[in-house]
Amino acid sequence: MDKFVQLKNLAKNTVGVFNKCHEIELETLLDLMAQLESKINSVEAEITQMIEVLNPPTLSIKGVGAISAAVIVSEFGDFSRFDSPDKMLSFAGLEPGYFQSGTSEHNGRMVKRGSSHLRNALIICARAIRLHNETFSTYFHKKIGEGKQFNVAISHVAKKLIRLIYALETKGVMFDPNLCK
Repeated sequence: MDKFVQLKNLAKNTVGVFNKCHEIELETLLDLMAQLESKINSVEAEITQMIEVLNPPTLSIKGVGAISAAVIVSEFGDFSRFDSPDKMLSFAGLEPGYFQSGTSEHNGRMVKRGSSHLRNALIICARAIRLHNETFSTYFHKKIGEGKQFNVAISHVAKKLIRLIYALETKGVMFDPNLCK
């Protein structure tokens, strides 16, 4: 028992320091965090309400949530200004790099020149859509079978998703998984 009391006394003096100032600072920071979370939740609720009123075809894709659809629609803006899905890929920074020197030509990695917010939303949606759509899942597993790494295969799914979004938004039709190939 004496050993236990001795260890307890040593622990009081060595582990942590109680200071009223630190306690007040911690409580203040926790209050600020709660206020920020509340504000974020209210803004997300407003965004969800607005995007549901707009009801863009992108929102009809299972695996694309309201917030992600809002990011995609707002970042791309007017879809009619893109002549092809390749222009949208370029805008999002998902097109492959192209390097040429003399007689040699190489296709490289993603250039990442576009909107990082858009690219991030598309990658997140690509991860979800491969779980909800058989065509995207098959395409993902095909890329994995070709020896691509997980993130590279997901970027290919994101590129396919952009092509789908282009078709839906320019034609003004909702997503039908039976017509997806």
